Amino acid sequence: MKRFMFILTIILLVFSSLAFIPTEQLNQEINANPPKDTVKLIFIHHSTGENWLNDENGGLARALQQNNYFPSDTNYGWGPDSIGDRTDIPNWPEWFRSPNTPQIMQAVFNENDLHSPYERTLADPGGENQIILFKSCFPNSALEGNPDDPPTPGSDLNVGNAKYIYNEILQYFKTRPDKLFVLITAPPLIDSTHAANARALTGWLVNDWLKENNYTLPNVAVFDFYNVLTGPNNHHRFVNGIIEHAVNDKRNTEYYPSEDDHPSRQGNQKATAEFLPMLNIFYNRWKSAGAAQPVEPSTAETPAMIPDDGQNNQSSGSPAGAVEGMLFDFESDQPPWEASVDEATGTTALDCQASPAAAFSGKQGLQIAFNVPASSWATCSSFYDSPHDLSKSDGVQFMLKVDEPGVVLHLDVFTGPNGDRATYAREIPLQDAGKWLTVQTLWSDLKRVDWETGGGSVFNHPGEITGFAFGFPAGEKGNSGVIYVDDFQTFNAKSSPSEPQSSKPTVQPAEPSPTPMQSRGFLPFCGSIVFIPLGILVILGRRRG
Repeated sequence: MKRFMFILTIILLVFSSLAFIPTEQLNQEINANPPKDTVKLIFIHHSTGENWLNDENGGLARALQQNNYFPSDTNYGWGPDSIGDRTDIPNWPEWFRSPNTPQIMQAVFNENDLHSPYERTLADPGGENQIILFKSCFPNSALEGNPDDPPTPGSDLNVGNAKYIYNEILQYFKTRPDKLFVLITAPPLIDSTHAANARALTGWLVNDWLKENNYTLPNVAVFDFYNVLTGPNNHHRFVNGIIEHAVNDKRNTEYYPSEDDHPSRQGNQKATAEFLPMLNIFYNRWKSAGAAQPVEPSTAETPAMIPDDGQNNQSSGSPAGAVEGMLFDFESDQPPWEASVDEATGTTALDCQASPAAAFSGKQGLQIAFNVPASSWATCSSFYDSPHDLSKSDGVQFMLKVDEPGVVLHLDVFTGPNGDRATYAREIPLQDAGKWLTVQTLWSDLKRVDWETGGGSVFNHPGEITGFAFGFPAGEKGNSGVIYVDDFQTFNAKSSPSEPQSSKPTVQPAEPSPTPMQSRGFLPFCGSIVFIPLGILVILGRRRG
C-alpha cells in the first residue's frame, strides 16, 4: 500500500508540473529560428543599451544582424522634443499614452540611423521598423515601496506606480498589432537597498503583467535583462526545446558590474547570447498569429446605443438596414482623408491615416488620434472631385471603435464645391471604449451647421454629396482620444413606405469576423483536474493486488 501511494504521488507530481509549462510549449513547437527575410528593428535606450549594442562590448547589434534583423536605435537627444532623453519608467506614458504619441511613434517607426557605436552590414530592406525594443536604465531598479504593492495611479518611481504605468501603455500596444513591442527589464544595481523591489517588479512583468490584463495579442513580449545579470545561473533563455526563466542564484544585485552600475562586457555578452533566440521566438510567434490583424471583441460584450442622446439601449440582431454600396473600405485607391485643425487656438495634434490597427475587416481602416484644446476644433475629411449621387440609399453607416470613453464626435456631410460648400452634421456622443459598433445615420438626421446660412435645416441633397468628415468639437473641456473607422458605406432602412422612418439613428453591436483562439499563459493548477493515463492506473492496480 505504501509503495502504491508513493508511486501515485510521483505520477501526480509529474503531471501537475505540466501546469507550469506555458500552453504554447504544450500545443506547438517553439520556433527559435531567425526570420527568413530581413526585419527592421529599433532599440530605445540610454548608456546601458549603447554598451550592449557596441561591437566592442556586448555585440548585440552584430548578433541582431547575424539573425537577419536590421537595427537602428535612439539615444540621448533623439526625436521630437528630445524625447530620447526620457526613458525612465515614469516617461513611458509620454511615449505611448500622450497627445504626442502619434508624432513620437511615427518618428520611432521611421528612424533609420545609428546613435551608438556599431556597424551595420545588412542592406536596408526599406519600410518602417517592425520591432520596437525599449528599456529603462539601471537607476530604475531603485524602486521604492514594497514588493507586493498593487498597481497604483501615479508617476513616482515605486513598485505600485511602475505596475500602473506598464498596464497603461498596453492600451497603446493593443492599437498597433502590426508592430512587435519587446520590453527589456532595467538592469540591476550594485546597491541592495531596493533590490527586492526590483526583483519583484521584473518577476511580475515576466509572469503576471499580460495575464493580469487579459492581454492576448502576441505583439508584446518581455525579456528579463535584469535576471540574466544577477548571476551566472540566472537565465531567461531558450534551452533544450523550452523557455527557461531560472532564478538559481539567490541574489538581486548586479553580478557583472563594470567600474560602476553599468553591466560589464561579460554580462552584456551573456545577455546577447540569451536574448537572440528569445527574440526569434517572440518574432515567430507574432508573425505566425497574423500580427497585423486586431483582436475583435465578442458580439455578446458589445452593447447597443442610441448615439444622438447618449443613452444605452439594449438590442439584438443585425443592424436595421441592408448594406448598399461601399464608399470607403480604406484598402483600395480612394479619395484620401486629410486632417484640418484650428491653428489659431493651438490644435496641432491630429493624426488621420489608414492603419492595420483600425481594421474591422480587410487589412486596414482609418485611425484618427486627436487632442483638441478647449474652444477649438479639428476634422478629418475626404472630398470627391465631383458630386456623388447617393439618393438611392437612406443614409450611411460605418464601423466605429473608440479608445477612451467620453469622446465627442461629429459626422459631417458636404454639398457644393470648395468655396461654396454647405455642411450638415450630427453628433455621436460615445461612452463605451474598445468595442466595435455599427453607426447608422439617416439623411434626415443631418442638420445644417449653425454658423452657415440656413442653420438647423434638415439635409435633403443626397444626390449632390461632395465629401464626408469626422469632426472633433472641443467645448469648454477639450476633446482627445483615438478612434478607428472602417467599412464606410450606404444602407437602406428596413421600413415600408407607409411607415415613417425613425428620426433617431442607431449604433448597433458589430458582428466582427471570427478570430482564431489564442492560447497564452499557464494551465491551471489549483482546483484543476489531473488526468492520469488509464494504462498506468491498470499497472498500479495490478501491483497493488
